[in-house]
This record gives sequence, C-alpha cells and structure tokens, in this order.
Amino acid sequence: MTIKAIVFDAYGTLYDVQSVADVTEDAFPGYGDIITQIWRIKQLEYSWLRTLMRRYQDFAVATRDSLAYTLRCLGLQYDEATFARIIDKYQHLALYPDAVAALEAMKDKKLAILSNGSPDMLNALVRNSGLDRLLDATISVDAHKVFKPAPEAYTLIEEVLKIPPAEVLFISSNPWDACGAKAFGLSVAWIERVAPEAMALACVESETVAPLTMFKALRTQMDELGVVPDHRIHGLSELPALVSARS
Repeated sequence: MTIKAIVFDAYGTLYDVQSVADVTEDAFPGYGDIITQIWRIKQLEYSWLRTLMRRYQDFAVATRDSLAYTLRCLGLQYDEATFARIIDKYQHLALYPDAVAALEAMKDKKLAILSNGSPDMLNALVRNSGLDRLLDATISVDAHKVFKPAPEAYTLIEEVLKIPPAEVLFISSNPWDACGAKAFGLSVAWIERVAPEAMALACVESETVAPLTMFKALRTQMDELGVVPDHRIHGLSELPALVSARS
C-alpha cells in the first residue's frame, strides 16, 4: 500500500529527552545525569502503571510525579521555583539535528505526532520548536485516556487523520513503542540510535556503569516482545529515502 501518512512519536524520536540534562545539572551540580535518567525511567513507568491500574492522569502529572520521586530518592532538597524550572524544560526540548530536514523532505505526505504527552505539553513543545509549520496534526493519547503501547492509543491515528493503518508508517526510537505499534498492525520504522556493539562496548569500558549507559541498556535496545519493526534505521535523516522507496 502507498504511504499516505507518517506518524512520529515525540519524546526520544523527534525530541531529545536527554536535553533536560543541562537544567538538571544546573539545578543540582553533580547530580544532573542521574536525575535525568531516573526521571525518564520513572516517567515511562508511571504512564504504564497508571494504564494497568486504570487510574489515568495525563503525562504532565506523570512528569511531575516522576521528578518528585527522583529528587526524593536521591535526597535532594528543592524549592517550588527550582522544580518548576526543571519541569518547564519539557516544553523546550531540543529537536534531533536531522528532524526538520527530514520532515521538510516528506511534506507531500501527511505528517503527525502521536504522543503520550498531554495536549498542553505537546502543543507548547511543537510551537516552541517550530514544528507546527510542518505537522498536519499533533495527537495526544489524552483523547482516549490510555498511554501507549495500549492498542487504543494507536487507533487515534485513523480517527484524526482519516487514513487507515495500512497506509500509515509509524516512526519511533522507543523499542516498546515500536513493538506496540507493530502489534497494533501499523507498519513501523524503528530508529536504532544505539547499536548493540556500542552498547556492549560502553558496558565494559569502565568498572562502574554510568547512569546514561544504564538508561541506554534499558530503553534503547529492541525488546523481546514477539514482534519486530518492519524497518530499522539509524536516524531521521534516513527516513525520506525509505519512504520514497516504499512509495
């Protein structure tokens, strides 16, 4: 089938969640890396747990709660202004360097985001990064009040874009998301930003495993969930050629 729409995950796919490290390090010198990694791990975990518990609260709540957990478990004291300044970074995450050029090269297709982010978070982020001029839609799972990778979240693509799953290519660098989209029935391209060889090398280069290395081991390698993506690329810059070949 011809690809009519390309739908992207936001956090970790178009936007670099590691870019919060500047503000976490500035607020808590020497702790920036460990805060960044625990925060992201717990942020995702809280979204999944709330879905399983059927106690949905949006991603803004998960983001605040996971940061509060992180600072508490590390024994770090903070005031409301510091907490708010760190949270605000999620509205100003850095785009991956190849994001804009990739989207511009595919503007003949419908382009959209499907994200766990809350509408307010996503709309501010997309506007602040300038992607609002390139995207046809920014879709939040909040409409169904269930987080990816629950199948109900992916049904929003057809509901909003009016394009059937067979004509959609879904893009994510998050293995759990790529697997969820594939299990739902979408064609999926997974961005493998950390090769297994690089991962293995990072784990043996030092006697201690750095927080970022542990995060990469937990969240950047393809999961064993019985499904695999249709395509494996190494950056957004490879996507236009893949779409052209599929078309």
